[in-house]
Amino acid sequence: MTLYQQVLDGSHRAFMLGYLDNLALIERLHRLLLDVVKDEFERLGLLEINPVQALLLFNIGENEVTAGELKSRGYYQGSNVSYNLKKLVELGYMHHQRSELDRRSVRVRLTEKGRRVRAIIADLFTRHAEGLEKRQIVDAAGMEDVNQQLKRMERYWTEQIRYIY
Repeated sequence: MTLYQQVLDGSHRAFMLGYLDNLALIERLHRLLLDVVKDEFERLGLLEINPVQALLLFNIGENEVTAGELKSRGYYQGSNVSYNLKKLVELGYMHHQRSELDRRSVRVRLTEKGRRVRAIIADLFTRHAEGLEKRQIVDAAGMEDVNQQLKRMERYWTEQIRYIY
C-alpha cells in the first residue's frame, strides 16, 4: 500500500481530497485565463501574440526588467521566457537594451504597442472584476481570503523547492 493510499484510507482523507481538488482547480483556472485572453484577442483581431506573451506584457507594465528579474519578481513562471521576450521584441511590443555594466544582461521595457496590449488586458480584467462583484460571485473579503490562502500555498511550495537543493 502506497503512502498516498494510506493517506486516503486514514484520517486525512478529506484534506487530501480537498488538496487534490485545489491543484486541479488551479491548473484549470490557469488554462481558462489563457483561453479568456485568447478569446478577447480573437474578438479584437489581435492574433500575432499569444496569451502567455500578453500576460507577460501586462505583468511587466511600466517596469524595466531583465529576464532573470521576470522570474524572481513573479512576473513570469514559464520555462521559455527568452523565446517569448525575443518574439515580443521582434514584433515591436518591447524594447531591449544591453546593460552597460554587464553585456550579458539585457533590460526590457514595453513599447507603445506593448502598452496598448497591456491596456487591453487591464480593461478585460477590470470588466471581469466588475462582473464578479456585480453578480455577487465573490466579495472583497472573499477575494482577500482566497489570495491569502494561495499565498500560503505558494510559500510552502517555494520552500519545498529550496529544500531540494
